[in-house]
Amino acid sequence: MNTIRAATPPGFRGSPAGTAALYAATARLGFRRQFAYPQAAAWGVVTNFFFGVLRIAVLLALFGTRPQVGGWTVADAVTYVGLTQVSIGAFSLFGWTDFMRAVHRGEVVTDLLRPTSLLPFWAAQDAGRAAGQFVLRGLPMLALFVLVWEARWPAQPLPTLLSVLLAWACGFAFRFLVNCAAFWSPDAVGIGRFAWAVQGLGCGFLMPLAFFPAWVGSALAWTPFPAMLNTVVTLWLGQKTGAAAWAALAGQLGWTLGLFALCALALARGLRRLEVAGG
Repeated sequence: MNTIRAATPPGFRGSPAGTAALYAATARLGFRRQFAYPQAAAWGVVTNFFFGVLRIAVLLALFGTRPQVGGWTVADAVTYVGLTQVSIGAFSLFGWTDFMRAVHRGEVVTDLLRPTSLLPFWAAQDAGRAAGQFVLRGLPMLALFVLVWEARWPAQPLPTLLSVLLAWACGFAFRFLVNCAAFWSPDAVGIGRFAWAVQGLGCGFLMPLAFFPAWVGSALAWTPFPAMLNTVVTLWLGQKTGAAAWAALAGQLGWTLGLFALCALALARGLRRLEVAGG
């Protein structure tokens, strides 16, 4: 069984500026690719907004005549729905199998021949995709929730922005790690579907984590899932401020670095057993 190695031009890895430029170009292409079908993006906004309205109706029924539930106000709940609907495309909350398909189809060989490392290359590509999704679908969706439902703007912009970036990075690392199952399974889609279901529950997309029993929140605190969305929500709503906000960001950073380390390990072991066309 042969191991495929990336072909890197002599001296290229010694040029950090050149490497950074390549990753920036990759992210830029990932961003531009999202604008290939603007009508599909527009209908995506309509669809997400429709389901957002349904989710708001469910949460308003939960509140009834009570001013608060689990320490949340109605305005908090509406803003939460807006944020989670905005995050569907940018954070690929319904699943991402691009790398999995590249492995199964043998297309990963092309990536290995590029003068870049595989994991940063895919991260840059996904960063561009996420930014494009946020511009095309996220911003219009957020504007609609602000205009129609009076959703709140972030209480602390800088920590919230940092949290959004870390939530994407942490979520990407988790998605890439799940996709690495393709090296060991001829059909890893089922593994992915299970992982996305767990992620949707654990990150707070299906329901605010504050509405779950305390022991559930305590258990999830030992997993990386809240760092993929729930931390953004709590900082956006101003539920954590000052030192608590920065501690939450540190937690996101720690989970992100840990998951990227696992991705590097899984990728290295997966490439050792990679076969393309029997080679």
